[in-house]
Amino acid sequence: MSHAHDDDHGGGSRLNKILTIVAGVSFLLAALLAWLGQPYADWLFILSVAAGGVPVAREAIEGLRDRRITINLLVTIAAAGALYLGELPEAATVVFFFALAEAFEAFGEARSRKAVAALINNSPKTARLKNGKTLPVEEVAIDDVVEVRPGDMIPLDGVVIGGESSVDEAAITGESVPKEKYKDEVVYAGTLNQSGFLEIKVTKLAGDSTLNKIVTLIEEAEKSRPKMQDFLDRFAGYYIPIAVGIAVLVAFVPPLFFGQEFTVWFEKGLILLVLACPDALVVSAPVAVAAAIGGASKRGVLIKGGRYLEVLSKVKAVAFDKTKTLTVGVPKVAELKAFHGASEEDVLADAAGLEKFSSHPLAKAIEDYAEERGVKPHNMDKFQNVAGRGGNANCMVCETKEHAIGNLQHIGASTRTCKEVLKEVERMEQQGMTSVLVSEGNTVIGVIGITDQLRSESAGVVTALDQAGVSSIMLTGDNKRAAHYVAQQVGISEVHGALLPEDKAELIGKMQTKYGRVAMVGDGVNDAPSLAKADVGIAMGGGGSDIAIETADVTLMNDAIENIPYVIRLGQKTFRVVRQNVFGSLVIKGIILVAGMVGMVSLGTAVAIDAITAILVVINGLRLFGTHKLERRQTVQPKA
Repeated sequence: MSHAHDDDHGGGSRLNKILTIVAGVSFLLAALLAWLGQPYADWLFILSVAAGGVPVAREAIEGLRDRRITINLLVTIAAAGALYLGELPEAATVVFFFALAEAFEAFGEARSRKAVAALINNSPKTARLKNGKTLPVEEVAIDDVVEVRPGDMIPLDGVVIGGESSVDEAAITGESVPKEKYKDEVVYAGTLNQSGFLEIKVTKLAGDSTLNKIVTLIEEAEKSRPKMQDFLDRFAGYYIPIAVGIAVLVAFVPPLFFGQEFTVWFEKGLILLVLACPDALVVSAPVAVAAAIGGASKRGVLIKGGRYLEVLSKVKAVAFDKTKTLTVGVPKVAELKAFHGASEEDVLADAAGLEKFSSHPLAKAIEDYAEERGVKPHNMDKFQNVAGRGGNANCMVCETKEHAIGNLQHIGASTRTCKEVLKEVERMEQQGMTSVLVSEGNTVIGVIGITDQLRSESAGVVTALDQAGVSSIMLTGDNKRAAHYVAQQVGISEVHGALLPEDKAELIGKMQTKYGRVAMVGDGVNDAPSLAKADVGIAMGGGGSDIAIETADVTLMNDAIENIPYVIRLGQKTFRVVRQNVFGSLVIKGIILVAGMVGMVSLGTAVAIDAITAILVVINGLRLFGTHKLERRQTVQPKA
């Protein structure tokens, strides 16, 4: 259908639209007059064939110039054959129902692109600067300050530097509840400022905004083809020429070699020709995939293409990072124990000084805790990071220069530990805390216990995956005791702790051997190797949306972990719909073929049934656009 045409067919060209409308109106009037036994019906049938046939024939000729046998050519031959037989109503029926099916496919494609259109419409065109000037958003520079009044769209990504307000971020995150924005809060272009006046310092140019990246991602995703669609297109490439060849044999062999009536067998050949149109087959996957991706985007889930949606339908295991996936990702210091004569202030000052060099969430927790207690961090230099373990530096304040911070493996490699320290580490980790050790020289001077609140939805997500036949596994760099504690809370039995980034990627490979298709859920930054190794990488995009959007196959813009079972169910449902469409249309074509060969179905009836099948395929695929609403009503309770 229109996928095989130039872009102007069936909607791109104004003339084609007019001709299609004329063909449809003429056909319906002619059918009514013919039913009433009134004159002029034949003239209206001729007008319908001429108006509707012009764009179809033009596309058929252009296809022949490119050495392609298109659906348009088959329809043109079928209509011309009906005219040759003197069957005006049949010829008009061929053209009318083909145009009707085309219109439904165009509607389906437009409906599936609705999410992109809505995002583009939400994109502000101008920004009001603090100095009173109004500029196109493309001319606003980074660090400019823009003013946003209540009821206005936020024009560019930035940080609030003045004012407070509620902001509706549904266009970005799919979350319907507005978020309160205060000083230093991040805001996105295309979101609605609801109540207060905001001053925003611009952090990204218009072309780099999160909204713009989402629009680009969805547009590219709709072009990404699942393997099933490639198979259907290849199938159609062989199917059409073979069917045309058989139709020619059916039309001419019996009359020429067996003395059969030409008119009868010619009409049977035309019926077979109509059934050679693989319209319902080739539109099965693209409409369903585009609708599913568009519907998911309304929920704040960005899927990079049909290829990943297809893989999601086959996923048998999901690997979770712990921090910022199963937990909220905002660690806080819960305890601090000092040893070997050091004071808590000494331990905290050394720890905060060491963590100034790190961007890890645990580092920020320690720095925030020091600030809360009014402890000034010690100055450090010559910092050396040890990935996944900790770091070393020289203190400019203490008598002993060499200092280190990190987990037990890192600190224990260069310092003396004692039973008291080991006992404290074990106690903290058994309570689900992450223990961070601080050493001075070769002596451990303190242990800091850090907690991260468990997401309330995590246990329900694991239960939902289990009900869908998908196994849940935890892969984390945190210590094994803390990992097992959290896993027990959410119902995960397979746990791997104390992992470096490369260890996670290696374990993903082993899981693929064991389970088959594997998805990995992480924050899109520290888990890049394992996200890349997995069959589908799912990133929590709320905190680091830029990196997540660019690196992951699926991004949860609102960090809603309950969307993980949703996208797996969506993948399964999408390709269940595709299979329904493919097998259903093949069965219907087979029934019409048999009926046509034995004289039970006329050419017009065959065309009508085939076109209605294509329309039903489109409608069935479009149902997926509304799955984001239905899924929200489903709640899964965790196992008792």
